[in-house]
Amino acid sequence: EISACLVGSEMCIRDRLYLFCKIYVIFAIVVTTRIMEEKIRHLLTSVVHPETGQDIVGSGFIEHIASGAGKITVVLRFAKARDPFAVKIKNQAEEILRREFPQQNVMVVIKEGGAAPRPEPKLKTTTGGIAKVIAVASGKGGVGKSTVTANLAVALRNMGYRVGILDADIYGPSQPKMFGVEGYLPDAVQEEGTDRIVPAESMDIRLMSIGFFIKPTDALLWRGAMAVSALKQMIHQTKWGTLDFLLADLPPGTGDVHLSIIGELKIDAAVIVSTPQQVAVADVVRGVEMFRNENVNIPVAGVIENMAWFTPEELPENRYYIFGKGGARRYAEENGVDFLGEIPIVQSIMEGSDEGRPAAGIDPRVEKWYREIAEKTVEKVMKSC
Repeated sequence: EISACLVGSEMCIRDRLYLFCKIYVIFAIVVTTRIMEEKIRHLLTSVVHPETGQDIVGSGFIEHIASGAGKITVVLRFAKARDPFAVKIKNQAEEILRREFPQQNVMVVIKEGGAAPRPEPKLKTTTGGIAKVIAVASGKGGVGKSTVTANLAVALRNMGYRVGILDADIYGPSQPKMFGVEGYLPDAVQEEGTDRIVPAESMDIRLMSIGFFIKPTDALLWRGAMAVSALKQMIHQTKWGTLDFLLADLPPGTGDVHLSIIGELKIDAAVIVSTPQQVAVADVVRGVEMFRNENVNIPVAGVIENMAWFTPEELPENRYYIFGKGGARRYAEENGVDFLGEIPIVQSIMEGSDEGRPAAGIDPRVEKWYREIAEKTVEKVMKSC
């Protein structure tokens, strides 16, 4: 019986590793293909139509790009029939691509007149069951944004909501550690002929992170295009199911990953995390203005001041303002942004994060602070819709 049990365990492990490898291969192929196509598109920006003086990418001449199996195909559609520059542009494009990819079979096809270029096909998405998406951002690193995300998710769960976390901090994924699921190997399931990635689940919260696909000791040496492509896969191929709230834990600062999430998910509101010190608050300005930008236009639910003060266990009435006092609150009041609340430095928050159990789920004091913030956040999100 013991031998049979061991054999069964080995088969189970082998099957899970097979599924993990399958997901990883699909993930890698799609990411690599997209990076290749983005590189092709970038190269073709150097080809200019002599009549308009504009490049063929920005002018919308690119109808389709495909790469794979040693072959590159680019379809150019010219709105004007018998465009006198069509052949010259085709030859220039082929020359550039053959010079950059000498091992590839390059073919550029000309189409004239007729229908407008068809859009690039979009991924079938699994986000249809998500009611609201909240982005959790910070102007700089080190302010405890991921810790706030984890505890805010637990507070929302405690209020009866169905919650998920997208760990979009591609270069420093923390959520697997926060929820004690670092060793999770994602399974794959088939839905409508497409592989879906099963998220981890801890404390009744669904989690997807790039951390599930790399070793904790690995450094992600990815350029922006690769990080963005990986993120798109996680957004659209995770089996999210029905959620009331998805919290997107964004990387610090502003950049490609932020713009990608804004483009791929309908974000209902953003929450900005800061410490009280002026160095951190100065970067909050950039974060708020990114979401307020007319091309982004995402409501800012408010600012959370993390590490607001320190109270030792043995002196519960004392407060020590290690990073200054009220900097984030002051910024919010002066700039027409709601102030959602303060979170002090508490030992249980640190211990909970290290042990994979966010403190809002185990420490009544912390739960109270985060519940108040969660209630204000929900109110703001519902008002903004």
